[in-house]
Amino acid sequence: MKFNRTTGAGSALINVMIAAAEKAGRSLVRSFGEIEKLQVARKGPADFVTEADRRAEEIIYLELNKARPKYGFLMEERGTVSGEDISNTWIVDPLDGTLNFLHGLPHFCVSIALKRDTKIFSGVIYEPVSDQMFWAENGKGAFLNGQRIRVSSRRNLTDSVFATGIPFMGREGHAEFLKELQSVMAASAGVRRFGSAALDLAYLAAGRYEGFWERGLNSWDIAAGLKIVREAGGFVSDFNGSDNALKSGDIVAANSELHAQFLHILNS
Repeated sequence: MKFNRTTGAGSALINVMIAAAEKAGRSLVRSFGEIEKLQVARKGPADFVTEADRRAEEIIYLELNKARPKYGFLMEERGTVSGEDISNTWIVDPLDGTLNFLHGLPHFCVSIALKRDTKIFSGVIYEPVSDQMFWAENGKGAFLNGQRIRVSSRRNLTDSVFATGIPFMGREGHAEFLKELQSVMAASAGVRRFGSAALDLAYLAAGRYEGFWERGLNSWDIAAGLKIVREAGGFVSDFNGSDNALKSGDIVAANSELHAQFLHILNS
């Protein structure tokens, strides 16, 4: 079943972002079906770059650059590409959940955000295997396949499920993470780890989780997701409670009822 992606408040800008995400997503799904044939290059500890990743990023770059030729880019593979319009920058992760992809786990996505001056203005996260398109634009709310979404309304930690990411080989912070995990496990209904920060934030916005935390992320991992969470009524901060998650890469997100309690537990 195909959905009207932009039911309600969709703009020309969102249409451009959705079209780019869908085109890249179709390419990823084709590659995912032939996973054993992909050429894989080792970039760093547990950090893989695939031919599918590069191809999806090229598709997004061409589509967005054609529609908005003066905008700049911050991309996982290309890095920074300066634009004439210094106020607008696309922040792109063509394949969030690379390790899942390489292991044949169908949980990965395309993430595209637009940063306007110092703030994220809009975000799109597309999960191509299940054909779920999450999007949000400044002041217009958050949507999933054209339907308005809101964060969970649960108020009690004991009824709540939280998502996180686990530091992998070669990353610092293992002991710190285990302390945080122990605290959240003791206070909540459960913790989930699915391997895509962007999708964790999208699922939080749709009310599937009550909260998410992780340290050491890149801006392209979370830019679209934090906008979608906020437009869905959620609260996003760093571990100090400040609006610095995008810059620091350390993020704590939850519904407004639970955020303060969640933050306290993580820092206790």
